[in-house]
Amino acid sequence: QVDLVESGGGSVQTGDSLTLSCQASESIMSTYCMAWFRQAPGKEREGVASIDGDGDPVYSNSVKRRFSISKDSAKNTLTLVMRNLRPEDTAMYYCAADGRYRVVLGVKACLLQEVEDSDYKYWGQGTQVTVSS
Repeated sequence: QVDLVESGGGSVQTGDSLTLSCQASESIMSTYCMAWFRQAPGKEREGVASIDGDGDPVYSNSVKRRFSISKDSAKNTLTLVMRNLRPEDTAMYYCAADGRYRVVLGVKACLLQEVEDSDYKYWGQGTQVTVSS
């Protein structure tokens, strides 16, 4: 059984855009924390963006103002719109759901950095994004 299915990856040029989609079941879409991660060959996994149950997004500094995360509960889809892509964005991209969060000053913050596999209950199999210069 595959709980999360990513699509939309591909090979593009610097400055191009891509939209990644993650199809999930209704029950998974209702979990509080969903996120996108990426991992380049030889590098550690990096959190890209998260979105919480209130629809509030958080982005890593490396993609801020270029990437946009959203969720459509009617379509059971988590989306990552990536603009102005750079070669350093080349990686396998994974969506994840039912993640843990910290409470900071009374506000829930989905885990995005230094995430262990167990911090998110569901992981997709990944979709490759390759950006050439």
